[in-house]
Amino acid sequence: MTPELRQLRYFVAVADATSLTRAAAGLHIAQQSLSQQITVLERGLGVRLFDRDARGARLTAVGRLFLPEARAVLARAGEAVATLGRAVRGEIGDVRLVFLATTANYLLPPVVRAVRERFPELAVTTAEASIAELVDGLREGRFDLAFTRPPLAGDLASRTLLTEEVCAVLPAEHPLAGRASLELADLAGEPWVLTPRGSWEPWHRSYDDDFAAAGFTPRVVQRAATVQGLLGLVAAGVGVTRLARSSHSLRRSGVVFVPLAGDVARTELVWVPGNNNPAVRAIAEVAVELAASTDLTQAG
Repeated sequence: MTPELRQLRYFVAVADATSLTRAAAGLHIAQQSLSQQITVLERGLGVRLFDRDARGARLTAVGRLFLPEARAVLARAGEAVATLGRAVRGEIGDVRLVFLATTANYLLPPVVRAVRERFPELAVTTAEASIAELVDGLREGRFDLAFTRPPLAGDLASRTLLTEEVCAVLPAEHPLAGRASLELADLAGEPWVLTPRGSWEPWHRSYDDDFAAAGFTPRVVQRAATVQGLLGLVAAGVGVTRLARSSHSLRRSGVVFVPLAGDVARTELVWVPGNNNPAVRAIAEVAVELAASTDLTQAG
């Protein structure tokens, strides 16, 4: 017979109190019920654990050997329940966190640092990915939580983490580089460098709408797959492009960032609806709190 935890608690209580009466009072149960449970335990184990008489209940030699083992089982059960509670609160566990390449430079250090400070036993695995890899990874369960930019696919849940200016990125010697701000229409006659259309079609449909609203179709002279590549092309004088202001941290020479009036970019936390990993919620809460108190575009 394997004793129940309740029976072990009763055994330890009687052993500590050396009295069924005192143990029953401490457990808030009837003495008769406690006596019956101790009897059931002894019969199940096939041994006598207590010598009982008018003076109380004293452990037998076997009972004395059994007591530390019973305490250890109860302690381990308590640890297991405490661990479960911490897991439910998201304080421990594993989270696979993916960053869009253009956000990793400034979001990765402060967010991961804050998570480790608050939840030192939470294992966070990070990865940098393109938007297509990020979306596929979330859908396929390879990632739990992502930091990326909209527009995304409709089957993903999201929450806006921060917003920032979108800027025209110009070669340092460009005639418009000294302007305090620009309209997108001011760049209608410029050669453009953009990412490949196949990199993420929802983004490019949004770009098409923005350019159409500004009254022109951009003359794209070259495409680059990464922000670093776009910045290098702009610095070389190949063309202009349009990026979130935080991209400025990736290149500080040869280019000028000029805000585009009324144009903003959002960074969002994204996950698959129904993800029941409590640590995902915990990390999201840390990121939201951090975003509310810190300019994350400058915090990396």
